[in-house]
Amino acid sequence: MNKHEEIAALATLIHDLRKHKKFTLKQLADKMGRSVGFLSQVERGLSQPTVADLTAISETLGVPTTYFYRQPKPQQLPWVTRPDERRTLFFANGITDILVSPKMGSAFSMLESILQAGANSGERPMTDSSEQGGYVIEGQLTLWLDEDDPVTLNAGDSFQYDSHTRCRYANLTEHVTRVLWVYT
Repeated sequence: MNKHEEIAALATLIHDLRKHKKFTLKQLADKMGRSVGFLSQVERGLSQPTVADLTAISETLGVPTTYFYRQPKPQQLPWVTRPDERRTLFFANGITDILVSPKMGSAFSMLESILQAGANSGERPMTDSSEQGGYVIEGQLTLWLDEDDPVTLNAGDSFQYDSHTRCRYANLTEHVTRVLWVYT
């Protein structure tokens, strides 16, 4: 599946889940702090949500963020994923997340995030019901937790924070950053 097909598939998943949960566009937009127009564009595949937007959608609609990852082809082994078997999400602001975990219903999930130069998770902090941690594989990641001063992590650094911690993150450099995230 190419990037445009993935964006269209995500739009359909968001729309269908919202309808299934009996939320109007206005109700969901209000809970997210976004406009109805923006959410409508996301559901039609005309705009991409940020990481913060998709996290807010998943929290509001009561599903894990991994619900929105699509699997391009069946896995040969249920406990292994190969690069061409992984689910991928393309976000606004230059972030691509790849679900590297073989299973979505386990005690934890792993994502590889690729942040292009200047990429960020969104202007507003997000919260998630998962405890999270990560390891910076390449580049530099800047984290803001609970509105504290930013902390810059370099390749080889790791981090971990509690569930419901307010978080934003960005790649403030001119080079690609890759991070392995772990969610409970």
